[in-house]
Amino acid sequence: MTLLGDFALWAAMLIGLWTAAMAFFVPWQSRPALATSITRGAHAACLALLVAAVALWRGLFTHDFNIEYVAAYTARNLPDYYLVTAFWAGQKGSLLFWAVVLSIFGALAQLLTPSRHRDLLPYVAGVTSVVLAFFVGVMLFGDGANPFERLPFTPPDGRGLNPQLQNPGMIAHPPTLYLGYISITIPFAFAIAALLARRLDTGWIIAMRKWALASWLFLSIGITIGMWWAYIELGWGGVWAWDPVENASLHPWLTLTAFLHSVMIQEKRGMLKRWNVGLVIGTFLLSIFGTFITRSGVIASVHSFTQSDVGYFFLAFLFVTAIASFTLLYTRWPALAPEAKLESMLSREGAFLYNNLALVGIAFSVLWGTLFPILSEAVHGTKISVGPAFFNRVNVPLGLFLLLLTGVGPLIAWRKASPANLRRQFIAPTLGGLVTLATMLGFGMRAFYPLVSLTLTGFVTVTVIQEFTRGVRARMRLHAENALLALVHLVGRNRRRYGGYVVHIGIVLYFIAFTGMAFRTEQTVELAPLESATIESPYGHTYTLTHLGVSQYAALNRHVSAATLDVARDGVRIGSIKSEKRQHVDSFGNPTFEPSTEVGIRSDLREDLYVVFGGTPDGTERAQYKIVVNPLVSWFWIGGVVLVIGGLLTMWPGGPQIRAARRIMPQAGYAVPLASVSE
Repeated sequence: MTLLGDFALWAAMLIGLWTAAMAFFVPWQSRPALATSITRGAHAACLALLVAAVALWRGLFTHDFNIEYVAAYTARNLPDYYLVTAFWAGQKGSLLFWAVVLSIFGALAQLLTPSRHRDLLPYVAGVTSVVLAFFVGVMLFGDGANPFERLPFTPPDGRGLNPQLQNPGMIAHPPTLYLGYISITIPFAFAIAALLARRLDTGWIIAMRKWALASWLFLSIGITIGMWWAYIELGWGGVWAWDPVENASLHPWLTLTAFLHSVMIQEKRGMLKRWNVGLVIGTFLLSIFGTFITRSGVIASVHSFTQSDVGYFFLAFLFVTAIASFTLLYTRWPALAPEAKLESMLSREGAFLYNNLALVGIAFSVLWGTLFPILSEAVHGTKISVGPAFFNRVNVPLGLFLLLLTGVGPLIAWRKASPANLRRQFIAPTLGGLVTLATMLGFGMRAFYPLVSLTLTGFVTVTVIQEFTRGVRARMRLHAENALLALVHLVGRNRRRYGGYVVHIGIVLYFIAFTGMAFRTEQTVELAPLESATIESPYGHTYTLTHLGVSQYAALNRHVSAATLDVARDGVRIGSIKSEKRQHVDSFGNPTFEPSTEVGIRSDLREDLYVVFGGTPDGTERAQYKIVVNPLVSWFWIGGVVLVIGGLLTMWPGGPQIRAARRIMPQAGYAVPLASVSE
């Protein structure tokens, strides 16, 4: 099967190069059969890579330890469901996973794009084929990057999977994050195709909008699951550490969020055309930059792969793609002139513009902090890391400004807001924010940033409620519907708008959770059996934790030392909590990795009690614990669910009004923007 896998990789690369060459260097515009063959090249490359994926799957599930990748990331005693995770656990497998998914997305883009955009598809196939050929080329020519490389001998067992990856979150986190990274290629391909074809109206945006939304949604899910994994697996008690690889996933999310907002100005007013193309190109480049950070080893990270020359393939590809893309954008610069001018900063266009500046400002600050160790080493010869204090100092004010704009944007009219409109729109949200502020002050909160954050969450929440309420009341008056039916029809006919409002509520819940983390309490204790420790909750509760003892046993592919604490809150027993130290072993009982920790968590909507077992000193019965009380952590995960619901609503096929608008639109030009239908 490895020979078949290698053959499939070579076939995919050659097909990709042929497809790209035909798309960019052959005049296919007047030859429909040739254009069709170019688009079919995307399907052929997809088929070849699916064969390669099947070959690697077979090696993983049959424990073919003569394959170096299989021996490095699986073992006979590894549970079967983690054999799935092994596919993307290492650099070689993740490169193949990336290429396979990109080929599937490239083929789907050819199949699902409406016929009115068919003149863009050969160029789209060409761009995706270039990216695909690059990834396959890295596997074939990169040092130690081929997933089908064989060993000179067959070991009796494999090393197994890193214990930190033996977690349900890692079954979902890497692939969803990869899906977000990979699907960015499709909007990028449509943007480049529009520039090459000189189709610079809103047609290319309509063709790729759902791909951009899907990419944003996958990134959002992947980042949130990654936060959950870091919280329950790494044992440090937080969800976001400004780690370089965490930052690398945040960069394209920020710029893609900016694009999804600014593109509405282009659809509504014909403005920001150059900015939007630049954002799409920049987002794709940031996804490649994130891959470079992950795979080069130039910056230390718990998330990154081992140091490898493969990363420099990505650095070269990043520079070549940036130069080619922005040169093409420059040549089309006059054709992307805006159709209207900004009439007033006190308008919805102005709010979206500020929104974009805040998002790009955060992206730049995070990028600067991530690159600073590399730059300092290049200039001074010493790698100086930038800590969380820098990121928090810069991004907390920008994030709060962004939260404010989340509530302000829907309240301001297009073109120019009148004083009467502003008074009518802002009364209820402003009162909501002030009531929240007064409530927090009444509970004794005095910290500045938490007060500002919660005040703004109240403001944004009332803004969204007001938007839904007014829409429902209007439908009830016009169509004599009850409130529930009016709500269903309102959302169904304006899914993009109201799905966006639901996403805003999800973002509000994230801010509430991050605000709660500012009040976490923590202590480290060492307890003898039946000895107790207490810790105060920010809500005024007192937790009493009594050490019951440490038990040891074997389970699956590991030896476990489990420490148990009895937990009482305000003197009332509420149960027990267990944290573990795990030593993973191979099939012969030999240790395979450094010991790992499994934290113990008792969670409710108010706070988490978080316990990390640190070990037993000198073989005694005493146990070391780190005990943390984290307020409002559950709202991260609730916010993630709400955000996904909003994203799915936004992506859902349009209602009858939008379908009717599409039927009457001209086949080229799209003079009637869809945003005007949904707004």
